[in-house]
Amino acid sequence: MSAGRDEETGRLELPDGRTVAIAAELAGVVQCGALAVDDVTVADAPALADEMAARAKQLRRLYRDLSPADIPVLGEARRLYRAAGVDPTRTRPSSEALLRRALREQSLPRVNGAVDAINLASLCFLLPIGLYDCDRVRGDVELRRGRAGEGYPGIRKGEIHLAGRLGLFDADGPFGSPTSDSARTSVDETTRRLLAIVFATADYPRTALAGDVELLAGLVVRHCGGRVVRSGFLSRIA
Repeated sequence: MSAGRDEETGRLELPDGRTVAIAAELAGVVQCGALAVDDVTVADAPALADEMAARAKQLRRLYRDLSPADIPVLGEARRLYRAAGVDPTRTRPSSEALLRRALREQSLPRVNGAVDAINLASLCFLLPIGLYDCDRVRGDVELRRGRAGEGYPGIRKGEIHLAGRLGLFDADGPFGSPTSDSARTSVDETTRRLLAIVFATADYPRTALAGDVELLAGLVVRHCGGRVVRSGFLSRIA
């Protein structure tokens, strides 16, 4: 993974000089994988439909008869929410929401090559991933708990309330979380630079997170082109 991180302060510098950081209040609670890809072409990627269907079929074969609470691979995302003081049965990680759709044989969302690649990656390692148009993110980024009244309009959803929940914030306010991304920083056919954040607990194995980010990068570049300009970790030592 490329350099640009500071383990002590939980900061990772992007090539344009902006930083992504974990707030002190989350030290020892959460870590993230970060991926920045430039010069992408965001369009429909039909090949992803077959890959997503194959993964959904595999997941049904493995977990069809289990409740979400009994599926071991969902434990990490649920632990992340509990560590941050959030009940994952009331506010579900995006990865669990995707898995539930797959197990119920419901159609998986198809949006564009970038979003679909992120969703496929999330179905592969079952951690929540945020995806953002890097040019619509304003200034530095911080992951922290939301405060009373903080929230944003979600993509094809109503208001996402962040009070007491994990959220990503830039100079214009909140724009992402492990549950749902914002309309303001959403990715469409005009997007040329992507920023993706993989959310995990501080105890999640670093080698596993490195593999997850590598898988994610491979899917994005294969289906959207472009070049990886930063991949790394954010973790803040308590």
